[in-house]
Amino acid sequence: MAEPGSREPETRACSPSVAAAAMAPQQLFRALVSAQWVAEALRVPRAGQPLQLLDASWYLPKMGRDARREFDERHIPGAAFFDIDQCSDRTSPYDHMLPRAAHFAEYVGHLGVGAATHVVIYDASDQGLFSAPRVWWMFRAFGHRAVSLLDGGLRNWLRQGLPLSSGKSRPVPTEFRAVLDPAFVKTYEDVKENIESRRFQVVDARAAGRFRGTEPEPRDGIEPGHIPGTVNIPFTDFLTEEGMEKSPEEIRRLFQDKKVDLSQPLVATCGSGVTACHVALGAYLCGKPDVAIYDGSWVEWYMRAQPEDVISEGRGKTR
Repeated sequence: MAEPGSREPETRACSPSVAAAAMAPQQLFRALVSAQWVAEALRVPRAGQPLQLLDASWYLPKMGRDARREFDERHIPGAAFFDIDQCSDRTSPYDHMLPRAAHFAEYVGHLGVGAATHVVIYDASDQGLFSAPRVWWMFRAFGHRAVSLLDGGLRNWLRQGLPLSSGKSRPVPTEFRAVLDPAFVKTYEDVKENIESRRFQVVDARAAGRFRGTEPEPRDGIEPGHIPGTVNIPFTDFLTEEGMEKSPEEIRRLFQDKKVDLSQPLVATCGSGVTACHVALGAYLCGKPDVAIYDGSWVEWYMRAQPEDVISEGRGKTR
C-alpha cells in the first residue's frame, strides 16, 4: 500500500484506452484507502502531511436517520462531521447545491483542513459508501487534490473491529483556500443544450425503477423518469455486496456494457447530485478524472424541464 499522501496513477489496473493513454503522464491522487491504512496512519502520524478524517454521512429524510446524532454516538477517532446540507448554497431552491468557494473554504477550514491536509472521507451508510463521494468530488472541484475515500466506509471499519470514538469533535481550525474549477460542474442549461448537440454522454446513478419512471422518487412533488438520451448505471453497481468499491477492471466492464466511452466527455446525474459522484469515482479509478456532475440533477430537471423532456414509463410530467 502506498505511503500516506503518496501519488500513484489509478490507471495502472485498467486495460489501455485512448483516455488512459492520453493521461499517462498525469499522476492521480489515490482515490481509495483501506481501513488498515487509516488505522496505521492514525497510530503513526506522518510528518509533513496532516491527516483529517471527515464523516460525510447524509440521508434522505424518509430514511429516518440522524447523521449528526449518529456521528456523536460513534465515529472513527479524529474524524470531524461534514454536513452536506450546511456546506451548500442555502439560497438555491434545489438541494445541497455547491456553495460559493469562500463558504467552502471557511467551512472546511473550521474542520481542520488546510492546504497540506490529506483528507479521508467516509460515511456510515448501509451501502458502505453513499454520500462520501459527493464530498470527495467537492474537494476536487474546489482545487484540493489530496483527498481519498475510505473504501467500505464505516461499515467495513466496524467489520474489521477497529477503534471508535464518541462525543463532539473539536478539530483545530486552519486556513483553506478554495477556487472552483467550473469544468467539474454542469448546469441545467448545459444539459438541455446537450439533448440536441450530444457533446457529452450522461450517466444517471439512480435506481433503475426511478430512472424508468416505475418507482417513486423520495422527494414529494417530484415524479420519476429521466433526461432524454441518458444511460442508467445505479450507483450500487459500483459496489460489491460487502460494500467495497469494485475493481477498475469490473468498473470498466460496467461502463462498456452500457456503451459508455471513457475516452469521450462524460457527465453524471442522479436525484440531487450526491450518488452521481459514484460515477465520477468509478471513472476516476479507470484513469478518467474529468467527469462533471450535473449539480441540480433530477430534482432541478423535473422542476424546470418541459413535459416532453421528462422520459418516463409512468406518469411523467403533464404541466
